[in-house]
Amino acid sequence: MLKSPLRPPRPRLTARIFAYGIADVFGLACVAIGASWFAAGKGTIVANFPTSTAEAVACTAGGVVVMFWAASRILREIAKQGDEMQAAYDAYLGANHPDKVRPRADDSPD
Repeated sequence: MLKSPLRPPRPRLTARIFAYGIADVFGLACVAIGASWFAAGKGTIVANFPTSTAEAVACTAGGVVVMFWAASRILREIAKQGDEMQAAYDAYLGANHPDKVRPRADDSPD
């Protein structure tokens, strides 16, 4: 991945984050399919699905659950990169905004 010195650092895309992102998209698709039944009274995105209110509710609710699960896992994986991101952000501030550099804990006056 290209790293521009002009923008703040971003988290690395790992295989787990990518997989959870795919699960999040699946959940979004389930929500859209279920909600389409409420909007049109019949399955409009996928032919003949959902065919009843129960299927539409189950599809929508299941999609919401999958989306929240995937989003929480993505945030957990990004949090694991916290120390690395903090170091990269401190380096970015030092290079581009030296007036905003935070004092380090080991630089305390004695």
